[in-house]
Amino acid sequence: MTTFVLVCGAWHGPWAWHRVVPLLERAGARTIIPDLTYTPGTGLDDHVQQVIAALAATEAEAATEAEAATAGGGERVVLVGHSYAGLVVRQAADLRPDRVGHVVLVDGWAGPDGSSMFTLAPDAFVQAIRAATNGGNDKLIPPPAPELFGITDPADTAWLAQRLRPQPLRTFTDRTHFTGAVDGIPGTAIYCRPQTFPFERLGRAAGYRTIPVDGPHDVMLSAPESLARLLLAEAGAGAVAETP
Repeated sequence: MTTFVLVCGAWHGPWAWHRVVPLLERAGARTIIPDLTYTPGTGLDDHVQQVIAALAATEAEAATEAEAATAGGGERVVLVGHSYAGLVVRQAADLRPDRVGHVVLVDGWAGPDGSSMFTLAPDAFVQAIRAATNGGNDKLIPPPAPELFGITDPADTAWLAQRLRPQPLRTFTDRTHFTGAVDGIPGTAIYCRPQTFPFERLGRAAGYRTIPVDGPHDVMLSAPESLARLLLAEAGAGAVAETP
């Protein structure tokens, strides 16, 4: 059985994957979605540790299954990060390469050791965040309008606006720390078309296979079937059944 650990991007929560999860599970996969902490003092390393805890949970579950015993320690998981969580999942994979068999970025930020959202994003993005946080004096970044994630359907816009939550500023300023182990883990960068940021280029620079998907940045909400098919194909896990 393939296990997907799905990590949400900035301002989002586990609910962001609610349209993708049934499609993955219908294909026979297991899904785990860590609920990241969003307090003013939360930093990138805190989110990394919460993802590592989710990886440990997959290890415990696999140890109870018959296939784990025959496989000598259990399966490796597919670690998926959306947007900002690209930084999170790559550092978590670097720390637990024994548990991660594949890293998948979905319109995800990625960079070399010492990268952060503020070092990777365009200056206009960084300046907008600084302005939204009173020059960095506020420790939480207010959520943007749903339309900035590419969501335009009125029902989805209202649904998303009710759920977006402030993002800890430290998660954007903290830098990654890699040992180099992540470079030995296969990876895929799924980038949304039309592109809003250079996610294809960042994925290639990380050494990942890059695959386009038509849809906005929050493609998991607008085109869950397309995204689920790509995730399953990259994991070699099966096919998504057609929506009735």
